[in-house]
Amino acid sequence: MDLEFTAEDIKFRDEVRGWINENLTEDLKRRLHLSRNHSLDEKNQKAWLKKLADKGWLVPNWPEEYGGPGWTQTQKYIFEMECALAGTPRNSSMGVRMCAPVIMKFGTQEQKDRFLPPIRKSDVWWCQGYSEPGSGSDLASLQMSARRGGDYYICNGSKTWTTYAQWADWIFCLVRTSKEDKKQKGISFLLIDMKSPGITISPIHTLDDGPEGAQEVNQVFFEDVKVPVDQRIGEEGEGWTCAKYLLTFERGAAYAPSCRHAMHRAKKIAALEEVDGRPLSEDPDFAAKIADLEMQIDALDFTERRIFSSLAAGQSVGAMSSLMKTRGSEIGQKITELILEAAGARAFPFVQDPFAHLEDGANEPLPAPEHLISAAGSYFNNRKTSIYAGSNEIQRNIMAQMIMA
Repeated sequence: MDLEFTAEDIKFRDEVRGWINENLTEDLKRRLHLSRNHSLDEKNQKAWLKKLADKGWLVPNWPEEYGGPGWTQTQKYIFEMECALAGTPRNSSMGVRMCAPVIMKFGTQEQKDRFLPPIRKSDVWWCQGYSEPGSGSDLASLQMSARRGGDYYICNGSKTWTTYAQWADWIFCLVRTSKEDKKQKGISFLLIDMKSPGITISPIHTLDDGPEGAQEVNQVFFEDVKVPVDQRIGEEGEGWTCAKYLLTFERGAAYAPSCRHAMHRAKKIAALEEVDGRPLSEDPDFAAKIADLEMQIDALDFTERRIFSSLAAGQSVGAMSSLMKTRGSEIGQKITELILEAAGARAFPFVQDPFAHLEDGANEPLPAPEHLISAAGSYFNNRKTSIYAGSNEIQRNIMAQMIMA
């Protein structure tokens, strides 16, 4: 990828920057600043995604034939970088980045016509049904059953660590439709309406939880849930192929832009916090840690640009998505550790619902400065990034077998 932007690229960058400045209100910025995971409550998150959809920018990586904007790889990079640097809400990746590409690749025309437009318009919210109790990194050992009965599957079992299942309209699930000698052969890929009778959502409370109903992860139980056969993507027993294809998109997102935004926050906090009467940013040891992480982010950025440039030439991301996921998640964790170090004891006060302090009628001050209020929550929330989408230990095995062998 040519690192020099053309005049057309700069014009595009200015358009994106101007639109973000116009639509990312001060209220949204403050809410995001107080958030432990750079997201919003259901109402504001969906409102932001709807704005992107109305602009035609919700699906930057989709092909034009399915409603994508037709951007070059450089424009996609500019868009992600500008969104990250401005600190916009995270785009819900479940439908746009993960399920939709599987439907495009393996779905029938009828399935594409039915499911893709609502995703592109942000009319539906999706969640992911992969992990189960006892089936995490060894995903192929999953046990949720889908027994064929005429034009329906009858599904029984559960999925866990299901992000924002309480908000979701649909869930895409890996289910076991048969028991084969090779366990991957008996897996199928189903799309399930979350309003189907027999589905129960149970919240999983974590250290950084928000108020009731706003927690991040859940366990979803399925008891004799009827799913029409025409909601199966691909052939029966070919779900593992769909799953592997989807994971390249889950792992293959750019991490450098969000890391840069987080580093900007770390540097700002270091400038505001004092040690022995001077800003922490002037402490040689702390400044060295910042410099080291900034070099790591630069290296990740150039690597991601090189990989995305190969996409423009028609190549596949393949196992390189494991590299991006591993380095991106680990650098992100190091930044939250640095912020926690900068906050020190003032990161200790924990506010379960900082959004309440933004609403009319809030009459109590925050127990810590606003720039520190989410330091501990962000640190704890980011512990998961080296585990989800396949643990980083698994990613290193993939890289060893498919890149370094």
